[in-house]
Amino acid sequence: MTDLVDRARGALLAQPFSVLLGTELMHAGTNELALCLPVREELKQQHGFVHGGVISYLADNALTFAGALVLGPRVVTGEYKINYLRPVLSGTLVARANVIHAGRQQATCQCSVYVMEGGDEWLVALAQGTVVRMSDLDEQRSAAPRAG
Repeated sequence: MTDLVDRARGALLAQPFSVLLGTELMHAGTNELALCLPVREELKQQHGFVHGGVISYLADNALTFAGALVLGPRVVTGEYKINYLRPVLSGTLVARANVIHAGRQQATCQCSVYVMEGGDEWLVALAQGTVVRMSDLDEQRSAAPRAG
């Protein structure tokens, strides 16, 4: 399990945007993981809430990392949907994602995003998405007609 955690942490550190935001790996298991992101002023929108794009990023990244646990490291998000349930003002965002179903080429994953503050935790968003192996995308790209 240590190798899995080290690989997941290395993948996160290889993402300049995740490093910029300060995202951290909390947990990685065989088909689930958790990422966290402390809330700070730079992540908020004009009403003082954490920007929806920040929550969306965290859910998307957690979904993709969960898919990578079963599909291997060369994956991307094929699609995802998110429902925002309540605004976040402060605390630490925690995205917990798990694999619902996996085939050889894609995985369907779900993610719950919480805010933790003072020992309490509240659900703030739910997301579901499809994670796709990059080899499939490479094949689709080479088979697609080229313009001009």
